[in-house]
Amino acid sequence: MQLKRLLISAIILALLSIQNVHASFIDHPVHSGKWTDKYDRHFKKYSKRYFGPLFDWHWFKAQAIAESGLNDDAKSHVGALGLMQIMPTTFGDISKQNPHFSQLDSPKWNIAAGIYYDRTLYRKFKITATQDKLYMTFASYNAGYGRILDASKRTGSEEKIWEEIRPYLPSETQGYVSRIRRLMSDE
Repeated sequence: MQLKRLLISAIILALLSIQNVHASFIDHPVHSGKWTDKYDRHFKKYSKRYFGPLFDWHWFKAQAIAESGLNDDAKSHVGALGLMQIMPTTFGDISKQNPHFSQLDSPKWNIAAGIYYDRTLYRKFKITATQDKLYMTFASYNAGYGRILDASKRTGSEEKIWEEIRPYLPSETQGYVSRIRRLMSDE
C-alpha cells in the first residue's frame, strides 16, 4: 500500500513537471536552506533599491520560486523567460525606463526587472495595509493589473483588502499568491 502511494505520487509529480507546473505540496519555505543562495545578492540589491532597506527581500525570492523554481533558463508556454518569468514585451517597456537592464536572459537583469515591475504595480495600489498591497502586487504580476481592478470593483468595499478581492480572481492567481505566502510561511 505504501509503495502504491509512493508510485502514484511520483507519477503525479512527473506529470506536473512535464507541464512546467510546480507542485506546491513539495515546496520548502524560502528560509529552509533547501533553495540555492546563488541569486540572493541580486534579490537583496534590487529589493533594497526599489522597496527600501527594511523590506524583506525574501518575498521576491519566493516569487521567483513560484515563477520558475529558481531556474534561470525557464521559459513558459506563452514565452515568459527567466527566473522572474518576464514577457519580452514587458521587459522592453521596463528597459525603456532602465536602459541599463541589458538582457532579459541575464539572471541579474531578469531579477532587477521583475522587482522593478513589482514596484510599479505596488505603487498603483492606494491602500494602507502593506501586506494586502503586496499580495495584490503579486496577483497583478500574475494576472494583470486590470484584472485586479475589476475584482476590486466587484467587492463593493471602500478599503480594498486581499481577502475581499481574492474570491473574484482566477484560481490560478489565487494559487500563485497562496504559494508565495506558503513559501514565506505567511499562510
